[in-house]
Amino acid sequence: MSSIRPIEVPKWGMTMDEGTIDEWYLAEGDSFSEGDLLCSIESTKVMNDLAANFDGVLRRIVAHSGDVLPVGSLIGVAADPSVDDSEIDAYIAERTGGSGDADGSADTDGEDATSTPAAESSPAAPAGTPAATPPAAQAAAQSVPAAPAPAPAAPAAVASPGEVVVPASLRGDTGDDIFATPHALGFAREHGIDLGKVTGTGRGGRISLADVETAVTSAGGAVPEKTAAPRSTKPLRSTADDSAVEATPVARRLAAELGVNLHDCRATGRNGRVCVPDVEEAARRFGLDRPDTQVGSAASPGTTGGAAAVLPGDVANTPEAVPFTGMRRAIATRLQQSAQTSPHFRVNQEVQIDELLALRRQINATVPAVKVSVNDLIVKAVATTLLRVPEVNVQFDEATQTVLRFPSADVSVAVSVPDGLITPIVRAADRKTLSQISEDIRDLAIRAKAGNLLPDEFQGGTFTVSNLGMFGVSSFDAVINPPQAAILAVGAGVRRPVVLDDGSVEPRTVLTLSLAADHRVIDGALAATFIGELKGILEQPAQMLV
Repeated sequence: MSSIRPIEVPKWGMTMDEGTIDEWYLAEGDSFSEGDLLCSIESTKVMNDLAANFDGVLRRIVAHSGDVLPVGSLIGVAADPSVDDSEIDAYIAERTGGSGDADGSADTDGEDATSTPAAESSPAAPAGTPAATPPAAQAAAQSVPAAPAPAPAAPAAVASPGEVVVPASLRGDTGDDIFATPHALGFAREHGIDLGKVTGTGRGGRISLADVETAVTSAGGAVPEKTAAPRSTKPLRSTADDSAVEATPVARRLAAELGVNLHDCRATGRNGRVCVPDVEEAARRFGLDRPDTQVGSAASPGTTGGAAAVLPGDVANTPEAVPFTGMRRAIATRLQQSAQTSPHFRVNQEVQIDELLALRRQINATVPAVKVSVNDLIVKAVATTLLRVPEVNVQFDEATQTVLRFPSADVSVAVSVPDGLITPIVRAADRKTLSQISEDIRDLAIRAKAGNLLPDEFQGGTFTVSNLGMFGVSSFDAVINPPQAAILAVGAGVRRPVVLDDGSVEPRTVLTLSLAADHRVIDGALAATFIGELKGILEQPAQMLV
């Protein structure tokens, strides 16, 4: 390479304006080849890996972990080793108005991401919806248990050194869609454990090795006992050769600097690699903290500048500053714009869903391998209604002041993820069967939690369903997800007495729906027509099957 080449924040789609630098996988001076991963960048919805589209040497890192930069901003410089440092400094100064020198930065989540070439652009991450919730099929996976599984009546078996005893109740094969750490997956596959029977307590319900070991012992099995080091001594450190341990270049250099053996690090990075936080965590265990993380001496007690001293037993109510993630910023920005620019109005309707529940029970009892949720039925009913009232199956283009009417219903389903909200889309829901819709929603929700959705899977949509019924919420208001023109808020079905047309009173299951619509596009009569059609379909659900 004979010239200086920039590394920039890519534009992953039309709506992406900025990106947050997460972690550099290379250090200054490292060479790379076309296709190698350079760094990870967080857009508004997903964490993507930036891959090189040329061979080169990383001469300068300009942007560090946590830096938020507009699309096209310079984050690094590649150049041949023969290029003088002064030329690189001049190039950076010309691009940024100053010089840049930095080292690698840390990654904290260690989850898988989609790899994207540096010179290519792919769809951007959009905003979420205001009142998002996992679909009914996903609700169980979203909740994190308050306590581990109850212990069996019989005590767990005692394993000999190195022996793992797996009870029959946990045996089986682990599928590819299980959200678990690499260590947990490897342990499960080695010992024939079905992770689908293990409850994860990690972030977003992720299953860790500790969760697997807890499940084994709780079910009556056994795992090798770990010998704890005496309290008066530090943990034993490995002396094995760690040159073959998979690690990022920056993590390997930091480990050498701190004297940490990579065998002592729990790998949480992508593809099971040791990353910088893993090395730092091991260093803390062994008392090898980096000098720049050591805290100075504590302030002496008493009063300072007239302030009252904190007496023993008093608790200082000091707030913690929690910065917005890229996803949280995108949600805040888009929903603020929606609330400010879209004149919202709402129409509410109560629906008796006893026939719907009966249809669900019949389907689940008679159709093998199909478990349809109430939310799946509502999505199908919404799609059917959108075809009957096509004026609601629209998007509003503010730039051209035009309404885009679609021939098919692409229904977005609001899903809660660890850092915010995302709205994966069931494409052409009007043309899909209930079982297909149920399968799509379950798959999209699982991959949304893992951050593995493709941009096209959550961009666009013609209408959104946001369901908080599984949390016992009777009714709520939702904010429209632009550029859509309407969103349906679904509450919980409540059993209560209902006066029928003949004057008799019977117990019925009543569900409250709230349709929020953009008054620039949808008038009150049109909104009332839509929710009336939807009520008719939900109360006579056979209509959605023909």
